[in-house]
Amino acid sequence: MKRLAAGLILMVSATAAGQEPASSPARPAGRHREEAFRMVDAYIVSNLQESLGLTDEQLKALLPLVMRLHHDRRELVHRRLQNLRELRRLLASGAATEAQVEQRLREAKRLENDEPTTLRRDREAVDAALSPLQQAKFRVLEAEVEQKIRGLRSRMRGRPGPRGRRGVPTREPSPQP
Repeated sequence: MKRLAAGLILMVSATAAGQEPASSPARPAGRHREEAFRMVDAYIVSNLQESLGLTDEQLKALLPLVMRLHHDRRELVHRRLQNLRELRRLLASGAATEAQVEQRLREAKRLENDEPTTLRRDREAVDAALSPLQQAKFRVLEAEVEQKIRGLRSRMRGRPGPRGRRGVPTREPSPQP
């Protein structure tokens, strides 16, 4: 089983690397982001089988569905942010025409409509491959991963996360006598 999980992690890493958008050498942050995405995917894959109690066959069937969900979620966020940056650039230029702004707004609305439909379709495909108990465990695993990511981001930015500044647990004030 460990060999299967290791093989799947390698497959996920190779797949994610193949899906990397072309980034220029002047944008190393994009490469770091893609590397972070691969690390999150690998973490989920390595915990998926044990956390959900999957058989090897279930894992093989579920993995592409989970990867599709994550890819689509990231792609939609990327497209939404890219559209917003373009809208911000247009407005900041002072030369934005109403037609250009309307085009960006149409794209924003299209993305707002597509996102829930796409993600619901992906989640339903994942759910179809799992029992209700496994579905619940998957939701918990994803929530835990999201919480860990938020904590890491906070610590990287020097802000206190759920455990306090830089991962140090916060102390409760001692009661005054």
